[in-house]
Amino acid sequence: MEHDIGCKIKAARIEKKLTQEQVAELLGVSRQTISNWENEKSYPDIISVIKMSECYDVSLDYLLKGEQKMKSYYDYLEESTNVVKSNANRNKIITILSYLLIWAFAMIVFWFFTSGSDAMGYSLMFLWFILPISTFIVSIVIGKNNFWGKGKWAFTLFFGVMYMLAEYGTFKMANNIAFNKLNAPDLGMIVAGAIIAAIGMLVGSLWNKKRHNQKNK
Repeated sequence: MEHDIGCKIKAARIEKKLTQEQVAELLGVSRQTISNWENEKSYPDIISVIKMSECYDVSLDYLLKGEQKMKSYYDYLEESTNVVKSNANRNKIITILSYLLIWAFAMIVFWFFTSGSDAMGYSLMFLWFILPISTFIVSIVIGKNNFWGKGKWAFTLFFGVMYMLAEYGTFKMANNIAFNKLNAPDLGMIVAGAIIAAIGMLVGSLWNKKRHNQKNK
């Protein structure tokens, strides 16, 4: 008796009297993809297997339980899961690095490419335009992709601190140098930055939720 997943999903589809075209439409893939799965030219991902178990009204245990031939599918699932995790981690790093690069670039431009009244004007543009928008957009990306799960909200503090450091490292530091005195950092900037980040993450999270609801319909 065959225990490979291709035979099982094909048998379950035929038992349910569904065509490959109908199943492809329900799963949001091409008919050729369904054919490839059933002929084991390629493997379905775990989400598709779950959807097929619901569509064919069979248990996951039935589809996934097997002997020797199933081992290659388990290896595939493990490998594809690792790839997804690796891609997610890479995207998280790219997202945060993008923000840090914008932050660092703006600081470098302020100190090395502006002077006098230009420096003050640039610092205002940086603090009230460039950095808040960057924070907002990056926070939306984090919320939309649900990076770090519930832990993502801790990043609101990170963005708040970076916003405060940006203000202290440009506008306030320029004042410190101009008047030869040391001003304390404005802790209120942490609150402002954190609020901007929180709004962005909330927008991203709602976007993510809406997208999932549309997929489940």
